Amino acid sequence: MRVGFIGLGNVGGKLSGSLLRNGVDLQIHDLDADRVQAFVARGATAGGSPAQMMAHCDAVITCLPSPAASDAVMQEMLPHVGPGKIWMEMSTTDEAEVRRLGALVEERGGQAVDCPVSGGCHRADTGNISIFAGCPRDTFEQILPLLTKMGRRILHTGELGSASILKVITNYLATANLVTCAEALTVAKAAGMDLGTAYEAIAISSGTSFVHETESQVILNGSRDINFTMGLVAKDIGLFQQVADRANVPLEVNPKLIEIFADGIARYGAGANSPAIIQRIEEATGLDITAPGFPAEMVDDEPEEPGYEVRRDA
Repeated sequence: MRVGFIGLGNVGGKLSGSLLRNGVDLQIHDLDADRVQAFVARGATAGGSPAQMMAHCDAVITCLPSPAASDAVMQEMLPHVGPGKIWMEMSTTDEAEVRRLGALVEERGGQAVDCPVSGGCHRADTGNISIFAGCPRDTFEQILPLLTKMGRRILHTGELGSASILKVITNYLATANLVTCAEALTVAKAAGMDLGTAYEAIAISSGTSFVHETESQVILNGSRDINFTMGLVAKDIGLFQQVADRANVPLEVNPKLIEIFADGIARYGAGANSPAIIQRIEEATGLDITAPGFPAEMVDDEPEEPGYEVRRDA
């Protein structure tokens, strides 16, 4: 299968790297020419434009920063979509938008999949990240061998758009957990607790979580570097709010998270690392929520494993 990958940013660069590492015939495209050249040096082929990539490839993957960016790329590719062509949307995007674009692909005889990832950039880098995939079952079985080269746990979520809904749900939960971890660590410090001990207590208790075991560590190190920005958090919880609003679900927590991150962006900028949201409460209390012995960034030290489908009925 000839594969094209458009978008070599924080996540896309790691996912496409996994494809290269696992021997996929890969064409790549990005607005940043230096990123393209770096991948060409690793064995990829520069794909030219999105239109050229859809014309030459069997499957084209997009991993882009916004629904508007995905739409712009799709408008370039559409004239070359037809039977045998697959569009795989790995961006975190609006489920209504991915369904709209997917319908355009299907009208021309192509196949559409939304297949966002979850589990942290450090796991995207090693091929150990999880991938959700929304599409008909026969399409899923076609692309499963490709997904298993980028991720470890692959979940077929149902129809097109279902994966995007689940992705923003999981990102909402991670955001809520980040804010509560920040508050918990600050309260521990204010109450006179050793922060290293507090971290371990949470880690071995009912309070632990993926977010605590990753983002709390870079908070305590002081780097606050989780390879994810406040601007991306704001986008994701905004998408989650749109899903809730369309479903007529009155939320209480997410609107507060939107308010918190809007304030964080106003203070520190959309490009600030998302765990730096703790600086709001550090500044309010005058406390320094750092401790020795924690890493500056997260590295996935698990060996890469062949990916596999996760099934509830298995």
